Amino acid sequence: MFRVFDGFRFRRASSPLHRLDPRSKFLMACVFFALAIIFTGILPLTLIFLVQIPLVLVAGVRREWLRSLRGGALLALLIFGTNLIVNYMSAGYALTLDVILYSTSMAVRFLALISSFSVFFLTTSPDDLGLALEQARIPYEFCFAFTTAVRFVPVLAGEAQTIVDAQRSRGLELEKGSFLKRVRNYVPILIPLIVGAIRRSFEMAEAMEARAFGAKERRTNLNVLRLQGADYATVLISLSTLACGVYLRYFVAIPSL
Repeated sequence: MFRVFDGFRFRRASSPLHRLDPRSKFLMACVFFALAIIFTGILPLTLIFLVQIPLVLVAGVRREWLRSLRGGALLALLIFGTNLIVNYMSAGYALTLDVILYSTSMAVRFLALISSFSVFFLTTSPDDLGLALEQARIPYEFCFAFTTAVRFVPVLAGEAQTIVDAQRSRGLELEKGSFLKRVRNYVPILIPLIVGAIRRSFEMAEAMEARAFGAKERRTNLNVLRLQGADYATVLISLSTLACGVYLRYFVAIPSL
């Protein structure tokens, strides 16, 4: 259930994608996001999803990427089922091929969105991400809050999975019973998770206070991010891809199944 958050945990490696500037990678992820939003057909959405696979292979994060997709498969099925029911009722209770294709395309869109930012976070260090935000003139307090969330969301997901395994070993059954009973079964998981998160926040607050966080307005950094040739090429390719996608969406008739 919590495997989807494994796709937001940075994996240190030496690959062309890891060495790119976070700003160019973020632009690339935003382009994939935008293309997945503007297209509704199953063929272009499937192509957007498949185009990201070579990037995953180049970065060497295939296992973590697949784990995040498996974690998001349940939500994709929920999106498929919801769209199928709504469009089935809107079509006069007629289950047509268009209804099935549209519901499938919405599920594929969700997986494409997860995949785009999963590749970004798997290959981008939170330190580099925070440095990129600082160089973009964003106040350091916001940069710190964002990078801290990026760091600790996978940690909390791992703790939640540990609590689930521990409660299951004690006989807790999460998949049996009515819907309300299954919701109540998650109470023994949420309570220790919330308590642990609050305890962790207090520990972090004390550590920040001990290090005089915010005592100095102007901060200096050991490293400074600079765009290289590969980054400019990534930006150019990303913007060209977005322009081509917008042109195809609004000025070219895309064949459908």
